[in-house]
Amino acid sequence: MILSNPKFAEHGETLAMKGLTLNCLGKKEEAYEFVRKGLRNDVKSHVCWHVYGLLQRSDKKYDEAIKCYRNALKLDKDNLQILRDLSLLQIQMRDLEGYRETRYQLLQLRPTQRASWIGYAIAYHLLKDYDMALKLLEEFRQTQQVPPNKIDYEYSELILYQNQVMREADLFQESLEHIETYEKQICDKLLVEEIKGEMLLKLGRLKEASEVFKNLIDRNAENWCYYEGLEKALQLSSLGPFLPHGTLEERLQIYEEISKQHPRAISPRRLPLNLAPGEKFRELMDKFLRVNFSKGCPPLFTTLKSLYYNTEKISIIQELVTNYEASLKTCDFFSPYENGEKEPPTTLLWVQYFLAQHFDKLGQYSLALDYINAAIASTPTLIELFYMKAKIYKHIGNLKEAAKWMDEAQSLDTADRFINSKCAKYMLRANMIKEAEEMCSKFTREGTSAMENLNEMQCMWFQTECISAYQRLGRYGDALKKCHEVERHFFEITDDQFDFHTYCMRKMTLRAYVDLLRLEDVLRRHAFYFKAARSAIEIYLKLYDNPLTNESKQQEINSENLSAKELKKMLSKQRRAQKKAKLEEERKHAERERQQKNQKKKRDEEEEEASGLKEDLIPEKLERIENPLEEAIKFLIPLKNLVADNIDTHLLAFEIYFRKGKFLLMLQSVKRAFAINNNHPWLHECLIKFSKSVSNHSNLPDIVSKVLAQEMQKIFVNKDLESFNEDFLKHNATSLQHLLSGAKMMYFLDKSRQEKAIAIATRLDETIKDKNVKTLLKVSEALLDGSFGNCNSQYEEYRVACHNLLPFTSAFLPGVSEVDSHNVALNHAVNYDVLANEI
Repeated sequence: MILSNPKFAEHGETLAMKGLTLNCLGKKEEAYEFVRKGLRNDVKSHVCWHVYGLLQRSDKKYDEAIKCYRNALKLDKDNLQILRDLSLLQIQMRDLEGYRETRYQLLQLRPTQRASWIGYAIAYHLLKDYDMALKLLEEFRQTQQVPPNKIDYEYSELILYQNQVMREADLFQESLEHIETYEKQICDKLLVEEIKGEMLLKLGRLKEASEVFKNLIDRNAENWCYYEGLEKALQLSSLGPFLPHGTLEERLQIYEEISKQHPRAISPRRLPLNLAPGEKFRELMDKFLRVNFSKGCPPLFTTLKSLYYNTEKISIIQELVTNYEASLKTCDFFSPYENGEKEPPTTLLWVQYFLAQHFDKLGQYSLALDYINAAIASTPTLIELFYMKAKIYKHIGNLKEAAKWMDEAQSLDTADRFINSKCAKYMLRANMIKEAEEMCSKFTREGTSAMENLNEMQCMWFQTECISAYQRLGRYGDALKKCHEVERHFFEITDDQFDFHTYCMRKMTLRAYVDLLRLEDVLRRHAFYFKAARSAIEIYLKLYDNPLTNESKQQEINSENLSAKELKKMLSKQRRAQKKAKLEEERKHAERERQQKNQKKKRDEEEEEASGLKEDLIPEKLERIENPLEEAIKFLIPLKNLVADNIDTHLLAFEIYFRKGKFLLMLQSVKRAFAINNNHPWLHECLIKFSKSVSNHSNLPDIVSKVLAQEMQKIFVNKDLESFNEDFLKHNATSLQHLLSGAKMMYFLDKSRQEKAIAIATRLDETIKDKNVKTLLKVSEALLDGSFGNCNSQYEEYRVACHNLLPFTSAFLPGVSEVDSHNVALNHAVNYDVLANEI
């Protein structure tokens, strides 16, 4: 109405408000047009600048929005709403200095509001100015009218937050006095006791601390941290900083007493197994195993797995359990010399199940399969047995068989979501993507595809496994799509914290709020992001080295050796197959589109309103990107900032900069990697390639050449590359991974030494320590991918030798064609942690 009046048609603030309204309706372009027009007509209006900032914020352009808010504040410096909006953006962007100033202005304008005090105190806390933060919190606490004996949740949270700041400031005595003073007004009584125990330990008041930890154990006898605290308080712990360590007998005596007080608790019987050696360990382990086998405890092996670093303890466990099995088979007792009540038949079942896990852990897969097959023969309805059999096949390296047995396990209980997810994961590792999606669809929303629904739910374990599967299959576009989806999830998680900046101050959940902020700061350290980013970088590097050609060129048929009749027959067969596949895909697509049309439209509208338009992720475009190295760097930057302690981060950085010809950045990457592990096999390859590249570029600027020469001198110590590589091979003569890298570099430096390089890489004698599935597959891949030139005959010899060593591994099975073997090897080797001995 206002703008329809010619007199006010150019009114700036009204135009800006119209733009804001249009933005809420999802009409972005029109909204910006009106707001900018409003600004041009009234550039000195704080309303126009504020609205422009709101539009920028809605599009996630937080830096631009902050500039707009600052311009608005120049025109109206005491505007509460603008100050609040500015403070939200400052904490979101972690501009802590600016946030403190803004919160100070808000405190001056609204000193009676709780959020003004709390926000200002949090700013000082995050800036690690603990004294000022504590003064502000104490001033605010004194204004709260809460009776001494009344428990108020918000006041309780304030007290606990105040105490957290004291502990972070290392004010241990003050923290203890504070928690004792306000103990009755705190809701979380357990946390009060934990803080008391921790502070008493810090202050060296060990007798009082021991009483606190004994009380905590009485409350929860399964918390290992309480036992560690008790040992420190009694000066028995090997970690205790106070007096000489207590004797083993004293430590075991403590656990025995607690075990009598809490006969049903597992921890006081499990923890002594970490301490006891030799015959004492045998005695304690014998008691522990018998009770759990009789009771039937499926996670028993998981409970004991951490003991498997000690070869003596492994031998004792194996001897005990194999004796149990032999005795139970003959007389239904744990020992043939026992009398009394016989063990139930299930005891033998759990013993066999344990032995299967035991030998799987030791890499003795044939024995593991024998035991698990015996257990399945006696009880073919127990899910855990099929699950374990699948796991053994996974460790063997036969992922198809592993997926088959995991599918068998889930068929025994189709309502179990955990086993369903495990089955889908195993299928993805066997590159059965379609089957995995169908498996997951049993638990996803009806009317939408499982893949889309899992993306909506931010199910990143599924997406990272899909990335690896697509990568192994060479479907780089699909893999990159999943990588970008995972990246978007992390962006959304970061963006979602926006809602909590005001909520947490209003609800006084201050400890959780500070924890959230600290988590968000290191969010991309998460394994899911690292895995997606690493795969994305690897794919972009591969696309840079081998750009994809047009599809028409890819589908060309080499007809030189075919007659006209054979060519016609092949083309006809190919057309029929393509037509059939196209019709099937169109049918499925139409059905899916019909089901999803209304839901997707509504969801897209909601997303558009919330965060603006998102660029569609089209696999074909992603895999034919013009600048793959620039895209790779986008994934690399968060890793360099947050995962700098992982050597892979710097070696991936080197591979990117190596292709870009950035010598100083290459030097930076290898130096950082060298500081983490100077004997890493991948680093060795990078160092030699780097040195070779530097020597091939004689036209570098003088200052760059000087820096490179100085730094490389520290690494190579006046050795030429051949000598450096020979020394590396000599010092790592028992490690197959190191021998493989050294052999690759031998061939890289001198192509005439192919035979010697292959002989080094394919060594399988008794001195080699790491002859496992992972490393053998890496060698197979190297023999097939050109790292040693053309060596088909040597590959076949090596495959036979590996098959004799690992007869169940699918990559080494006889009768597999060379191309199929290459694919299988890549399927296993690209994602090296698939075969790790983990659940």
